[in-house]
Amino acid sequence: MLVRSPAMAVVKPFRALRYAAAAGPLESLVAPPYDVVSPEQREQLRARSPHNVVHVTLPDSEEAAAAELERWRADGVLDEEPPAVWALSQAYVGPDGVARERFGVVASLKVEPYATRTVLPHERTHSGPKEGRLRLLRATGVQLEPIFLLHDGPAPVARPERAPDLEVEGTRLWRLDDPSLVRAYDDRQLLIADGHHRYETALAFHEEEGTPASAQMLVVLVSTGDPGLEIFPTHRLFADARRLEGERTVVSDPESALEALSGDRPAVVEVTTDEAAIVRGDASLLDVQLVDGLGHDGISYTPDSGEALRSVYEGDAAVGYLMRPTRIEDVFRLARAGEVMPPKSTYFFPKLLSGLLFHPV
Repeated sequence: MLVRSPAMAVVKPFRALRYAAAAGPLESLVAPPYDVVSPEQREQLRARSPHNVVHVTLPDSEEAAAAELERWRADGVLDEEPPAVWALSQAYVGPDGVARERFGVVASLKVEPYATRTVLPHERTHSGPKEGRLRLLRATGVQLEPIFLLHDGPAPVARPERAPDLEVEGTRLWRLDDPSLVRAYDDRQLLIADGHHRYETALAFHEEEGTPASAQMLVVLVSTGDPGLEIFPTHRLFADARRLEGERTVVSDPESALEALSGDRPAVVEVTTDEAAIVRGDASLLDVQLVDGLGHDGISYTPDSGEALRSVYEGDAAVGYLMRPTRIEDVFRLARAGEVMPPKSTYFFPKLLSGLLFHPV
């Protein structure tokens, strides 16, 4: 396969919209990204504040979101910041119980088709979510939520020692007024960690509008060397019985067997009500590719190994596959080779909060 040399990433400061003091306490305004908010959680967040971000990220209609944003700007609920980039830190405890702090930079990225190799995808996407997000972007003219990108090399700035400009739920933001910081990204290839659908939506929007402003989108850039960056596994469950082919070793404790697996060959732990077994596959595959050969009919996912085991033992699933996390170097290697991975191949935790900064386009 012919792979073109990458073009340079164009990263810029931007004029952020952010909640003003009149909007109320920040903890009543922020929310998880739209695609992980359940219908019940949406109603709870809407009830917290008439200005909670879900009123625009998960509106009753695209027109309602546009009207809401216009009203917020007119009523002084939103302020416009001078051009800047922002430092972002997220303190969190991962699914493994370990406390970490992830650090990155919030900025404006010029979107480029994947063919330029500037921004690399690593997972397949579906058309349905993109259509809804495109209608919302058309109506509002605002990038409401950032996507999460990775790059090799160090971040261009360290975490500031001064008090943050924004702080909520373990997330802190500092405005950085030095525009030269973004030059550090000029020669870097960027990998989409989370936000494939929104990136492709931004591309489609720019194809329609064709203006310099429409080419920009809100991103968070994190170094692959950041000590707080961690990929967690997403375990697979199937409603009907199926069985992986390969070398099998029966085990008595599936979770302990998973933790003890060496990295020399692809391997997963297959669990049914009858037995648990380590299944090892061909050395050319990743763990997620090994299970992907079983297809996607009747599949569901969970990041919680205990929940996966309960689903099997209580009869909600016929078979489960406990997975190891995909290594970031493997994700980048495949993406640079022009290959995409199965859905849910990576689980980057925590998600980025929505409602901290908005990016008009």
